[in-house]
Amino acid sequence: MDNPFQLITDAFAPDYQINLSIQGLDGSIMLTLSNSGRVVAKRMISAEQRNDPKRLKRLVQSIQFGIAIEQGHSAVAILEAMTDGDNRTLPPPPAKGLPRPAIGL
Repeated sequence: MDNPFQLITDAFAPDYQINLSIQGLDGSIMLTLSNSGRVVAKRMISAEQRNDPKRLKRLVQSIQFGIAIEQGHSAVAILEAMTDGDNRTLPPPPAKGLPRPAIGL
């Protein structure tokens, strides 16, 4: 089995400082990602999530999705990139001050 801490580190380094701290006797850990002294994301990871590679991968993707949305990326583009695996990169977020394109639902 892959080391879950290495998987987390590989997913977010070198873009973020990564802090993993034990939160309880149940084996849960707190993941804190920061950039330039600013907390970007903070998530509790249960022992069950940490020990299940598929669940851990989904959690990492969820965190990446949330960060990308906060940075102004299109939700549709993010989901397309996630479902295409490593074959696509995200387009840059829209320039500040310009209207975002409407997303049809």
